Amino acid sequence: MTIVVGYVPRSEGRAALRRAAEEARLRSTRLVVVNSNKGGSALDDQEAVDHERELAEVRTALDAEGIENEVRQLVRGMDPADDLIAVAKETGADFIVIGLRRRTPVGKLILGSNAQRILLEAPCPVLAVKAEEEPVGPG
Repeated sequence: MTIVVGYVPRSEGRAALRRAAEEARLRSTRLVVVNSNKGGSALDDQEAVDHERELAEVRTALDAEGIENEVRQLVRGMDPADDLIAVAKETGADFIVIGLRRRTPVGKLILGSNAQRILLEAPCPVLAVKAEEEPVGPG
């Protein structure tokens, strides 16, 4: 069995990763963590370094929990939906876990919906997890 999870270093990505790790533990299965970036001018050098550090922390945490894992940072100019669907097909994933955040109707119209594309085009079931509200400002 394989579980694929879309990870971004925001509340929806962390929620998806937590749930995917729970499922991987329960099912004693491999977890493939996918962080997808368009690259080019959309990702500056500091962001790339930050993403690498965050993904190393994810890998370390999953290893510490004894979860078999593979962490992939994909920078190949594709939409996150395309990357997740491709990885799910490549690995024969049993399901995909994605995080959702609340967006305004205008935000959905302008930005499109990767979540909707994944739900409709994935080769396997998709588990959509709501992001938890994160505190704003000094804590």
